[in-house]
Amino acid sequence: MNELVFFEMNKIEMNKVGMKAASHRRPQIVGAFLAALVLLCLVATGQAPAMANQQGLGPSLDQTLPNGLRVVVFEDRRAPTALHMVWIKAGSMDEQIGKTGLAHVLEHMMFKGTKTLAPGEFSRRVAALGGRENAFTSREFTGYFQQLHKDALFDVMALEADRMQNLRFLDEEFVKEILVVMEERRLRTDDSPSGLAYEALMSRAFVSSSVRHPIVGWMADLKALKADDARQWYDQWYAPNNATVVVAGDVDAKAVFEHVSKLYKDWAAKPLPTPPSALEPKQLGAREAQVSAPAENAFFFKAWKAPTLGPTDGPLSTDNPKARDVVALSVLATLLDHPNFGRLQRSLIRESRRAVSFGTQADAVSRGPGLFMVEATPATGTGVREVLRDVEAEIAKISSQGVDQDELDLIRLQAKASQVYKQDSLFSKAMEAGRLLTAGRPISDATDWLKVLDDIRPDDVQRVAASYLREDQSTLIELLPQPVAGAAPRGFSSTPLRH
Repeated sequence: MNELVFFEMNKIEMNKVGMKAASHRRPQIVGAFLAALVLLCLVATGQAPAMANQQGLGPSLDQTLPNGLRVVVFEDRRAPTALHMVWIKAGSMDEQIGKTGLAHVLEHMMFKGTKTLAPGEFSRRVAALGGRENAFTSREFTGYFQQLHKDALFDVMALEADRMQNLRFLDEEFVKEILVVMEERRLRTDDSPSGLAYEALMSRAFVSSSVRHPIVGWMADLKALKADDARQWYDQWYAPNNATVVVAGDVDAKAVFEHVSKLYKDWAAKPLPTPPSALEPKQLGAREAQVSAPAENAFFFKAWKAPTLGPTDGPLSTDNPKARDVVALSVLATLLDHPNFGRLQRSLIRESRRAVSFGTQADAVSRGPGLFMVEATPATGTGVREVLRDVEAEIAKISSQGVDQDELDLIRLQAKASQVYKQDSLFSKAMEAGRLLTAGRPISDATDWLKVLDDIRPDDVQRVAASYLREDQSTLIELLPQPVAGAAPRGFSSTPLRH
């Protein structure tokens, strides 16, 4: 379900690899991770740390060290807790062909020791401090976080600074961990009908862009990776000028900044590699494929090429045509699948009951190209093509007839309420800041998005439906269910797999 969230990370992408925690447990935090986390404010920057906005809506500090390390702090004194994150702007889209999965593999290896810590000791120390931790890998970034009592904040900051600068692991640790990653791939992709279908979608929708790489990596590549490949990835991408520290909670922003400065003062900036091209040639016609896998139900993904906002796309403003299109596509997604008033949720699930599930996904912020995607599972006795025709007919209706002003007004109200509710979460604020910055966008995009939303008109929604959701720009993947031997097959989980 698309909640009209502009900066939502791709749900399927997160479920495919998700966040990994060193504890082998499955804490229920996915809701915070998937939320659109807005109403943040861009603070003024200067020679000294910028101090502003003490009401908790935006960063109290946003400052960059001389070595390029960016530090963002959110002060929130409602509870004596602190959240600490380090984001690296490197993910699967930065990998070379034949070396896919490296960003995710290196994330695993970050728990395997430093010059002073033994394998697993990082996690044991965080646990001893009463904290919890996770790590996550995406197409565009890799992130690490710890959440704990505010009194232990500087202790975990020191631990994280150590592994960011002094990672050291043995070849035998890599040999063991790569087997864990391979099993993760089997669980989330090879043994998952949805995982296989989504991987097929990405590899067919994009023929050249590096966004087509699976985050977990192709199995053949994982089998060929060596310990030195992971070390090289660390040496190339883990640099202060490619990292952001985000802290949120009952903290003093100035004290946090001073502590970060001490911990990372010797971390030298370095030239960063040139990532593979994210550019994609023009699609010249509709694409279609079928995937056969053991499954209880048939289902389909259909996606169209769609714009995203990246580092060079200008401000998120009402007079930026691309920004208007991105916001209008998010509105369209909500119009189709909102659980209360979504047109296809109503017609397919509640009224005709021709489908048991329906959802949309509109990419918005990215360093690469994006998709507008729909997914549906037909009800028993209804074929994939029947539901697909219903979806296509509704999109064609919007393209030709537009939408009602009342529908658009309702979407605006829902979106604004959602943004306010999400301010209760420290994790949400920190995630949104890191997500935007690693995509090369300013934090101010979050509030600017609401301004553009206020200016979206029914004709904007009609225009983007007609312009982007064209058959010659589509890719369809149909899952053909095969007999299931024994237990039901594993599919996507709403809880990300842990490291």
